[in-house]
Amino acid sequence: MRKLNRRGFLGLAGAAGLGGVWSVTGFSEAKAWADPTFGGDPFSLGVASGDPHSEGVVLWTRLAPRPVAEDGLGGMPDRRVEVRWEMSEDENFRRVTARGVESATPEWGHSVHAEVDQLRPGREYFYRFRVGRDISPVGRTKTAPAPGSRPNDLRFAFASCQNYPDGYFTAYQHMAQEDLDLVVHLGDYIYEGPAQGSIGRGHLPAAEIFSLADYRVRHAQHKTDPFLRDAHQAFPWIVTWDDHEVENNYADENSEDPAQSPEEFLARRAVAYKAYYEHMPLRRDSLPSGPDMRIYRRIRYGGLAEFNVIDTRQYRDDQACGDGQHVPCEEAKDPSRTMLGAEQEQWLIDGLGASTSTWKVVANQSVMAKADRDPGPGDLLPMDNWNGYEPARQRIFDAVAERGVENMVVITGDAHCSMVTDLKVNFDDPSSATVGAEFLGTSITSGGDGSDLDTRGREWLAANPNMKFYNNRRGYVRCSLSPTEWHSDYRVVPYVRTQGAPVQTAGSFVVEAGRPGVQPTTSSAV
Repeated sequence: MRKLNRRGFLGLAGAAGLGGVWSVTGFSEAKAWADPTFGGDPFSLGVASGDPHSEGVVLWTRLAPRPVAEDGLGGMPDRRVEVRWEMSEDENFRRVTARGVESATPEWGHSVHAEVDQLRPGREYFYRFRVGRDISPVGRTKTAPAPGSRPNDLRFAFASCQNYPDGYFTAYQHMAQEDLDLVVHLGDYIYEGPAQGSIGRGHLPAAEIFSLADYRVRHAQHKTDPFLRDAHQAFPWIVTWDDHEVENNYADENSEDPAQSPEEFLARRAVAYKAYYEHMPLRRDSLPSGPDMRIYRRIRYGGLAEFNVIDTRQYRDDQACGDGQHVPCEEAKDPSRTMLGAEQEQWLIDGLGASTSTWKVVANQSVMAKADRDPGPGDLLPMDNWNGYEPARQRIFDAVAERGVENMVVITGDAHCSMVTDLKVNFDDPSSATVGAEFLGTSITSGGDGSDLDTRGREWLAANPNMKFYNNRRGYVRCSLSPTEWHSDYRVVPYVRTQGAPVQTAGSFVVEAGRPGVQPTTSSAV
């Protein structure tokens, strides 16, 4: 991956009309606003928490009394604002356990990332922010269990792909009412295109986004959705990105648009990453530096589960065979090609091999299992997901088998459908060893209402004997973990183009600890 130093990037950003808002360190020379008053609710984007550790969590908000103002500034002046936060063991804040002050600066869109520590493991907390006379909504969060502990249960949901014009975020309304410890978001939090749809939820701005102001407005528009805000407010989130946070199907410094040079694309990637950080409950470890931002990381839940959060966009080789779906060409079979980059790939392999947790979770963006769409003797494979990087996938699977890694479960987004499959050392040999399970979750809205089964589902189920379930409705996946069992419920809504859809469980599946492979279950809790 080609790197730009900061001076070189700033020159490039200025040439592209992106200068004047960049600060790598977050230091602000803006004058502090002594007595801030606002023409609207400064907490219009809600509150969130994320990346829970055993002793702490990061708290997030962004001050934006005019959240979708065209300049991307959220209605805020060029002033630094002191934002107070506090955490309590009760939602009425009678038992405040921690408090502090953070500076919300214009350089970072007046976003706040308060890293709170010295909390108790495995405990529920409530938090809120105050600026001037305004107080935020109260959020709920929860710390991870203590290192070395052996919790009896963990409940989380995962989701991805929320194209705003495609439908209402009803799935988040139902998710917010679940009994969960956390939420994992696997990418495509926003979409970068100009789509307006037909239900009155057109993208803002009404054009493809390229500038920092554009990306800020697009993120803020999503945060104005009340159901998304509720889900953030109810649980801590672990987030990673896919492609649409920047541009469809980008790969490292390569744009999907051949007319866009790597230098131009890196400038776009830099502002997209910056806006993403400004709107997510991420720690300072993920603070972007120019067009680079480390988002892969590991989050542990005692000895029960370990989340390996990966990044399959920033370091990958360009898609083989011209992208799209193909009979794999020689380029796709090149063993030097990578999906994760050499450093992250080794980090993942080493982490899986060294983990002492019962469940080794890989929070992954796009389909990992073989996903052939040709029911005949040949292969028709998508080049943008792991099927276009088969040697890289094989290196991981071989390492898992050689190191005796048990209970690897991959949770996946991107494909706008639900699918359950075993992960095989050799997908062409159904009798080969099973190294893990993959639960592919559908979209929140992307693709519209959907259906129970479509052409892709029929082709996948016919061509891939390792696949056990398919559904094309919208929703999320609810997972319950114990030391002996992983239970996944596919929670779907029948429609998203109108409001008020109910939720139901389309299928439930179990992985037993120490027994590779997925089993269906009839105990579908509602």
